[in-house]
Amino acid sequence: MNTKYLFTILCLLVLHTAGAQQRKLIDPKATKETKALFENLYGLSAKHTLFGHQHATEYGHGWSGDADRSDVKSVVGSHPAVIGVDISGLSDRPRAEIEKTKEQLRKNVTGTYNRGGVTTVAWHFSNPVSAGDFYWKDSVSLPAVKYIIPGGEAHDKYIAILKDVAGWAKSLKGKNGELVPVIFRPYHEFDGDWFWWGSTHCTPDEFRALWKFTVAYLRDTAGVHNFIYAFSPDNIFRTEAQYLERYPGNEWVDLVGTDNYGDMGRYGKYDLDAAIKKLQIVSAFAEKNGKLAAFTETGLESLINPNWWNDVLLKVMKNDKIRLCYVLVWRNDTRSPTHFYAPYPGHANVPDFKKFYDDPYTLFEKDLQGIYK
Repeated sequence: MNTKYLFTILCLLVLHTAGAQQRKLIDPKATKETKALFENLYGLSAKHTLFGHQHATEYGHGWSGDADRSDVKSVVGSHPAVIGVDISGLSDRPRAEIEKTKEQLRKNVTGTYNRGGVTTVAWHFSNPVSAGDFYWKDSVSLPAVKYIIPGGEAHDKYIAILKDVAGWAKSLKGKNGELVPVIFRPYHEFDGDWFWWGSTHCTPDEFRALWKFTVAYLRDTAGVHNFIYAFSPDNIFRTEAQYLERYPGNEWVDLVGTDNYGDMGRYGKYDLDAAIKKLQIVSAFAEKNGKLAAFTETGLESLINPNWWNDVLLKVMKNDKIRLCYVLVWRNDTRSPTHFYAPYPGHANVPDFKKFYDDPYTLFEKDLQGIYK
């Protein structure tokens, strides 16, 4: 029997008594599958971390739209355990294109669920009150947060966008008609200045108001009960107090994480001690407050380090004081010869990735058993 499978079953059978009463979803009406995913991600994180890849089954290095394909599966025989999608296409486009995108995303998410995998949903949200897309562009972008929170002049427009998001969320159905749980990760990297919701474009109070209204509308008004809400700044923080500067409160967050490329080899810079310290802060906060913890984005573009998976990523994550339910690396672009974060067949990084795959610590889609039960 597969060693990882045995580990998985053992982890799911462990009764986690410490802090179990406080570790619960912020949505009291969450579906049983969503509750099961939350609990099982925590249980598995005692000995494992699920591996994730953004847009893994939508497209990859030199291909797009192929059925049941991912670059990761082509290399190791299994899709990632966690697959990232993005709902950027659900606003600021003609209605026909939005509906087409909804259907494409729905097929991707339900396909992952029916295979036993997990989906995390990012939102590169186009600025709803100005040009500039989701990035901040000087002289073009407006600081939209203050416009769309309650009392803002574009608040009704934001409600209409959220209504569309909610309708899509409630259309995600498994093969037996049950709602498909997803990890919803809006407004990521909010401590930087590159997105219009970044820290230089809104106050901490405005950001917290945006977060709280978004959750309250989706959960309480629109009746979305299949979301696990994830909070993920970039790697700018050095202390727990800095990490929590824009935190909306425990009643508004299920999962805490961080995005960190800068300490993990970007531009040739490696500061693994700093990366470990930041994940320790996230993990410790999660454990104290009944939350899940994750490494919500990382990676090395082009994988120019032939041993990055084991000498860098595993070295950082395999720390006694770190407990993470998943790690996600960024996408493999279809056309770019250099913009990729997971290996594809024939790449020099494949042997190191196979070693990473074989490590009992990492879980891929084939290793997951009954994560929604």
